[in-house]
Amino acid sequence: MIVTLPKAKKYLRIDTNDEDDIVRKLLRSAEQICIDVARLEPEEYKACGAVAKIAVLYALGYLYEHRDEADHKALTMTLRSLLMGIRREGF
Repeated sequence: MIVTLPKAKKYLRIDTNDEDDIVRKLLRSAEQICIDVARLEPEEYKACGAVAKIAVLYALGYLYEHRDEADHKALTMTLRSLLMGIRREGF
């Protein structure tokens, strides 16, 4: 994973271990969404550095805060903007 659990918890301002399981699941989902939006292979995505990490953290924060009513279209559109510089044009 491009972002570790401790970094993710720090970003989300979670101090306990009570939500580790949900954070891990959301972190995996956030990373996969970013990889899909960027249209890159996982290893290519990880090589993109800071912009890739920022996008994953943004997606994680969004998914965590909107667990019950996430607007995935809005999330995808924002991620397209964040990842525009590394996004592959077509499949």
